[in-house]
Amino acid sequence: MAVLNKIRQRSVFLIIIIALALFSFVLADVIRNGGFSSQDSQNVIATVNGEDISREEFARQVEAFERNMGNNMSTTQAVNRIWDQKLREVILQNQIEDLGIRAGEGQITNLVRSQMSNNPNFTNAAGMFDENKLREYVANLKASSPQAYEQWQQFTSNLANTAKINNYYNMVGVGIGATLTEGEQAYKMQNDNINLKYVQVPYSSVPDSEVEVSKSEIKKYIESHSARFETEASRSLQYVIFNETASAKDKTAAKEAVSKLQNQRVEYNAATGANDTLPGFSATDDNAEFVNTNSDMPYENRFKFRNEFSGANGETIFNLNEGETFGPYEENGYWKLSKVVEAKNMPDSVKASHILVTYQGAQLGAGVSRSKEDAKALADSIAGVVKGDDAKFAELASEYSADTSNKEQGGDLGYFSPGMMIPEFENFAFDNSKGDVGVVETPLGYHVIAINDQTEAARAVKVATIAREIEASEATMNDLFNEVTKFEIAASEGDFSEIAKKDNYEVRTVRDVKALEENIPGAGAQRRVIQWAFEDEAEVGDVRRFETNGGYIVAQLTAKKAEGLMGVEEAASIVTPILKNKKKAEIIKNKINGKTLQEIANNQKQSVQTADAVNMSSPTLVGAGEEAEVVGAAFALKPGELSKPIAGEKGVYVVELVSKFEAPAMESYKAFAQQESASRRAQATMRVFEALKKKADIKENRAKFY
Repeated sequence: MAVLNKIRQRSVFLIIIIALALFSFVLADVIRNGGFSSQDSQNVIATVNGEDISREEFARQVEAFERNMGNNMSTTQAVNRIWDQKLREVILQNQIEDLGIRAGEGQITNLVRSQMSNNPNFTNAAGMFDENKLREYVANLKASSPQAYEQWQQFTSNLANTAKINNYYNMVGVGIGATLTEGEQAYKMQNDNINLKYVQVPYSSVPDSEVEVSKSEIKKYIESHSARFETEASRSLQYVIFNETASAKDKTAAKEAVSKLQNQRVEYNAATGANDTLPGFSATDDNAEFVNTNSDMPYENRFKFRNEFSGANGETIFNLNEGETFGPYEENGYWKLSKVVEAKNMPDSVKASHILVTYQGAQLGAGVSRSKEDAKALADSIAGVVKGDDAKFAELASEYSADTSNKEQGGDLGYFSPGMMIPEFENFAFDNSKGDVGVVETPLGYHVIAINDQTEAARAVKVATIAREIEASEATMNDLFNEVTKFEIAASEGDFSEIAKKDNYEVRTVRDVKALEENIPGAGAQRRVIQWAFEDEAEVGDVRRFETNGGYIVAQLTAKKAEGLMGVEEAASIVTPILKNKKKAEIIKNKINGKTLQEIANNQKQSVQTADAVNMSSPTLVGAGEEAEVVGAAFALKPGELSKPIAGEKGVYVVELVSKFEAPAMESYKAFAQQESASRRAQATMRVFEALKKKADIKENRAKFY
């Protein structure tokens, strides 16, 4: 009671303390997310040039895109695709509004025409687009379906935006071209050519030990080539994968479960309260029911030939007699028990034609008034005619068959193997002989079938197989969870690598993963791991466990890099070879001496090489590859003249010009100027968006939501 009284006396004080604690919690969250009006708001996926992109709208577009793509694209890929589309839309719309670009009614009409030209609802008797039909359609929509009319307006609005974008790109293209002088230059670059001789002294001739590159030199190079070394924020990780795999006990249990099904067994029946004696797989008369009830794989009701049996046990199973079983045997992650249900000689493929006569109520009977009895009578009549004169089959198929996929080909189905046709159809085709004609009923209707050809008969068997997947049991999964948890705790408190090494776990590393990536080398798509690594609260050294489709990943964040210029260590692998080659070039230049190419080649222990018909458009030297600077310098020489040493891509070169061919002058270079203009315009329309994107003010939060 005394304690309760003290609490009552201080209740106001406690309420204030709790309120302050809650407020500090909320305030900390607000600060972490950038403030009360932060762009990191839960309702904004990004802000582009001051325009917010709604998270909800973006999510709807991503979901719609994923539905359209089926299983051919991951969520992250869909997000990136919609982001590119949305970004392009917003940036170009800004340009269109700033420039006051409009789309004419004629442009929009032409776009509508091009979109609808192949729609038979809007074409006339001559197959041409009829604008009056389209207008009538739109008027009906407006009168009868406001929602559909609204969708039509959205469609035309999108086309209007497309027309505006086309106008923008056309304006960009019009401002870009090439003069006749530039056309002449393009002509000469393609057609002027030279023959030359050269000596190449490769950079590899100078040992790396003779040149040193300091960190300060690398840093200076990075700063002077900053555009090349700009990088996104990244994270580095190390991780261990724990797979849910079946234990030896699990494998034994699966094998025993399959073995028990082979012979007669007794099972308790809860409905009757008594034991039932059930037939085993060896003695059952209903193989399909037995397999579908007891197997992880369904019954396959078809005949197979020898070439369809693979694996170590294929030959043995194929050669079983009817009723004999084989197993249990392990195959592809399953314990299996197989039984030959039926064996017979039959062709492995049949060529047949058919005429499908359908009726009201059949699967393909929509819009057909014919009764089932009339369909049967018609099919029998057709069969009778064909038996008397098989030449009439194609004509009758064209007139009566409901199978539009082949009626104009005389009902020809080509060759097919067992399992490709409806069972009733297949049984007739494989159980009868070449030249036979008959009528078969299927859910589609009545088929008049003519067997045109059959391959030579061979042994085929129908096999029933009980399969039990070998998978981790609940006990095994619990043991794995305990093992993973133990490692996670130990790795959080100690050295991740050392603890993994002690327990013989393989530690894998991934460096410089970006915020919007989803794949981790060696682990596949693990988006949640990357999201965690980029969370504000994640610190270097933190360890986290993640569930995967087949087990767990325990990951540790090992490094965080902010966006900006690469560091010296990071860029060293790129910059060091460049700076070393520059220093090697100076060393080689100082060593080169001689008045002729042959003297230089002898002094440098190299050979004189030749390159003929070299032009500026494709500055490639046979035996050396593309060397634009070397070829450019050679064009400036006079025949017989020797160049000074030139630093190229792969070494230092000394060149002697042998001869020079100048293409004859043309009366007009208009064609080349036009060609150059078209090339520049094509590049401009591709590059203009990248330029606008680089200039745009983009603040995006995709990585926080996906």
